[in-house]
Amino acid sequence: MDEVLIAARNLIRNRRRALIALLTVAAGVISMVLADGFAQWIFWAMREGTIQSQLGHIQVVRPGYLKAGAADPFAFILPDAMPQDAEIEKIPGVKLVAPRLAVTGLISHGETTVSFLADGVNPAKEAELSKAFRIVEGKDLSGTNAKEVILGRGLARNLGVAPGATVALLTTPSSGGINAVEATVAGIFITGSQAYDDSALRLPLGLGQSLLRVNGAHSWLVLLEETDLTDQYLEQFRTAYPLKSAALEFVPWYERADFYNKTVALFSRQMLVLKLIIGCIIILSISNMLIMNVLERTGEIGTLLAIGFKRSKVMQLFAIESLLLALAGCGMGVLVGYGLAELISFVGIPMPPPPGMEEGYRGEIRATWSVLATAFGIAFSTTVMAGIYPSWKASRMQIINALRHNI
Repeated sequence: MDEVLIAARNLIRNRRRALIALLTVAAGVISMVLADGFAQWIFWAMREGTIQSQLGHIQVVRPGYLKAGAADPFAFILPDAMPQDAEIEKIPGVKLVAPRLAVTGLISHGETTVSFLADGVNPAKEAELSKAFRIVEGKDLSGTNAKEVILGRGLARNLGVAPGATVALLTTPSSGGINAVEATVAGIFITGSQAYDDSALRLPLGLGQSLLRVNGAHSWLVLLEETDLTDQYLEQFRTAYPLKSAALEFVPWYERADFYNKTVALFSRQMLVLKLIIGCIIILSISNMLIMNVLERTGEIGTLLAIGFKRSKVMQLFAIESLLLALAGCGMGVLVGYGLAELISFVGIPMPPPPGMEEGYRGEIRATWSVLATAFGIAFSTTVMAGIYPSWKASRMQIINALRHNI
């Protein structure tokens, strides 16, 4: 305890230098909290947007559908009569199970005909599942058997249609040949991907089944209460419905989110470089300050050694100084960083449209416990490391040479 008091008094003796060191450490922590918190918010927003617009938390499909389904989609239909979807939906922690039917073909309006990719959906369940879908004109689908569609904004622009227009859908059904139906454009939507919006539409599940002449869906999308529990429920489903007996394959969202995975990997590497740079700045700044303390107190160190202080004790005193700087600076940085993160998130960060999107978005900073702990840990460890060499240098001084500074 005495050593801590002595170290604290030594820091207070040179208030200006100690304050600069504290601010350096705190600034490093604040920078890491804000930068890492913004990156974590981007990861979270991309993850939830991917889950709530296209993939769900877990997809239930026929074995082999994801690899061979594009070549022969009708060989992987999940019949409406299968009871497993209702059973899964009753499991605690599962919000809903929504069927999806993949439909491809041509869409025409007037003299314009373009290809489309579509999902046949249950509108009642998609209201909860597809929160990342945003209707910008018109309205959403009204019912499972309604003869209407909603178009991506890019597709609507290519066709030159608006809500209320009539379009013709042309597909190849399971029985072969050609099947067509007319539908009303109920609304126009946008998602996080402009490329998807340029060719995508949605139609009621019943209309999609009549177009393809099938009774069922290609996949069931499972929406959970908590994204972090995806792996836990995935293991539970695979245990309850073995692949060989149930003929069902359970695929987690992250196995199909290639763009998300690559973005996270890229941003994580960038954040690692930023943390290394901040750590180096802290080490150089604190080390320089402590070395200046050692040089200014050379005579004092010589006196301590002359009256019997052990070299390890001298080293301990300077090490405690760096420890106190680390605790005070990191604590200050975490508090201020968290406060700034909450304030910035409340105000919002206006962001320009990223590549592949037409509209900007409002950014936030996600200052989680993990972000705060990481920033504190990096700054604390680098500050303590910065004190190792000055402490060692102080303890290795020759007594006679050090005492000359008192003359």
